[in-house]
Amino acid sequence: MTAHHSDDNSSSHKLTTSLSYRDAGVNIDAGNDLVQAIKPLAKRTQRPEVLAGIGGFGALFELSGKYRNPVLVSGTDGVGTKLKLAFQLHRHDTIGIDLVAMSVNDILVSGAEPLFFLDYYACGKLDTDIASAVVSGVAEGCEQAGCALIGGETAEMPGMYPVGEYDLAGFAVGIVEKDKIINGSDIQAGDAVIGLASSGAHANGYSLIRKIIATNHIDLSQDFQGKPLSDIILAPTKIYAKPVLSLMKQVSIKGLAHITGGGLTENLPRILPAHTTAELNTNAWDLPILFDWLQQQGHISDDEMFRVFNCGIGMVVVVAADQADKAIQSLQHAGETVFLIGKIKQRTPNQPAVILK
Repeated sequence: MTAHHSDDNSSSHKLTTSLSYRDAGVNIDAGNDLVQAIKPLAKRTQRPEVLAGIGGFGALFELSGKYRNPVLVSGTDGVGTKLKLAFQLHRHDTIGIDLVAMSVNDILVSGAEPLFFLDYYACGKLDTDIASAVVSGVAEGCEQAGCALIGGETAEMPGMYPVGEYDLAGFAVGIVEKDKIINGSDIQAGDAVIGLASSGAHANGYSLIRKIIATNHIDLSQDFQGKPLSDIILAPTKIYAKPVLSLMKQVSIKGLAHITGGGLTENLPRILPAHTTAELNTNAWDLPILFDWLQQQGHISDDEMFRVFNCGIGMVVVVAADQADKAIQSLQHAGETVFLIGKIKQRTPNQPAVILK
């Protein structure tokens, strides 16, 4: 046995082996594998304007010459705590649709055609199967919106996230002719308010939904109207781009509102001129059973329901009264479930911007 001798008392604590990035928790090879897995998904979403996409330092997109005075419209978002349910249920294939929908529907309300989308996926340890499932949902959302998945970022950051969890964000860029921008300024008394049905809770109110599930010890595998409750809870957000863009070619849309967090009572006022109010008839559409169930399980007041959830209306379209029938027919022809939910009235002092009757 040889004795240990050292002139440096701290040498016994020094690193004597070579460390790699993988030793620190980052797997470069897995990241490269994911990029290769994503490429065919992104290829499905390509538009002719894409000059360079996945794999480079930056994505290149050429603006079409068909626009005289083009304005770019951008939006960014995440999917909130709906992610927590995706983790809990090990369901990652549709959450990417939610991600695209939240940004694309936001830029759509300005009249913008979605051009391209980029995503940001961050995790503690990269699981290529989970990440591929998420990005496949992003690609599906882009196909539904007609925009290109042009790039993104995958970040593996050991110690930042619990095992099995990730964060997700993204942004969309669209284009609209300057004189075709929709901003609600032309809305006036007598206009019709049309509601497009939502596909569920979309990606809002999930902190309350999770609270209801936890407080009532609800089994998400239970049957709910012939489907597992988990399917209803995780139903992806409806993307309205194609039917609304088609409608824009047929009627003059005065205003569009994406019904997200804040519900009808807080999102519709964002497009209404100060002198107007939207009077909505809550009996004009069927409250989806999911929202009825949530209200009962959580003992939630009507006011709170309409302030937190979309309550069955994911997008609102305002048109002149004499164009309402044409608009409804166009949207129905595009496969949307459509309701005439109210009308615009002159606003009196101290009157709220949205009146629910």
